[in-house]
Amino acid sequence: MDDVSTQLRKGSLELAVLALLANQPRYGVEIVDALAARPGLEATGGTIYPLLTRLKNSGLVETTWRESPVGPPRKYYALTDAGRVQLSVQREAWVKLSTALAILLKEVDR
Repeated sequence: MDDVSTQLRKGSLELAVLALLANQPRYGVEIVDALAARPGLEATGGTIYPLLTRLKNSGLVETTWRESPVGPPRKYYALTDAGRVQLSVQREAWVKLSTALAILLKEVDR
């Protein structure tokens, strides 16, 4: 069962990260912690940082360095205009898919 959950989660992490960045820039550990606070979306830095790099290389996020109140400067990630469009597209696709799947699963329960 854990393998199934892992595969489903991997497919939705990009949307989750885009959603987390919709309202404010965040740094990597902050993103990992925000996902960990939501059951089912937990992911390690080893999963999130490559995803953030892909999003940056795709032009969906941009990065800036900011001084940290404790420790070294932090790299913050923020959505670009293209990232906001992608978030909207993925959100719409997710809603369609999850709605259709919920209806199908209700039919199975009958």
